[in-house]
Amino acid sequence: MPRLLVLTAVDLEARQLARHLGLVPASGGAWPRFAGGVLEIVPVGIAASRLAERVEPLPRPSLVISAGVCGALAPELRVGALVVPEAVLAPDGDRHLTAVVAGARRSGTLLTTDRVVEDAAAKSRLWLQTGALAIDMESAAILAWAAACGLPGLVVRAVSDPAGRGVPADLARVVRDDGRVRPVRAVAAVLARPRALADAVALRASTAAALKTVAATLASLARSA
Repeated sequence: MPRLLVLTAVDLEARQLARHLGLVPASGGAWPRFAGGVLEIVPVGIAASRLAERVEPLPRPSLVISAGVCGALAPELRVGALVVPEAVLAPDGDRHLTAVVAGARRSGTLLTTDRVVEDAAAKSRLWLQTGALAIDMESAAILAWAAACGLPGLVVRAVSDPAGRGVPADLARVVRDDGRVRPVRAVAAVLARPRALADAVALRASTAAALKTVAATLASLARSA
């Protein structure tokens, strides 16, 4: 039976995708996992920092999918736009190709960065330098791990912040490296910066729109598996 292992950065992404897809919590482990049919979703932390410890104990999948939100670099990409790249550029310059998978129409390049990109000017520079459509912080590491295991890898992301807007550093710090939200830091950010609440509300709405797009694509892949 095919098994699609879907890896997100943060718990919030995993939970929302599971809800859209009708998956249930899987038993065992100290972190959230969701499963149903051919799909299993596991959050592996910011920059895939918990990848090995959370994935290696699991049964071997037939396909590894890096899923969740991304930031647009190409100006034409709007919130919720689907990004399924043919290749991913790593921070060290390595290039990872994605697998040809039935039901997945791949196009362009995704850039994986090792830092949060906070403003439109920085995004514009990266777009001009690399030609990548969008950025994330996990896909290069996930594809490298999949390749090392002899597994095909795919990226299914959707835009949560357009090219004209970055992710404020104070909001980025709300999420721990392991992918869990720090409520105390969220409150502190809102109290310290007047626009933080409005930024947080906008980011939450755009993240929800992006994950709805990703869930629809994952559902289609599951039906084609």
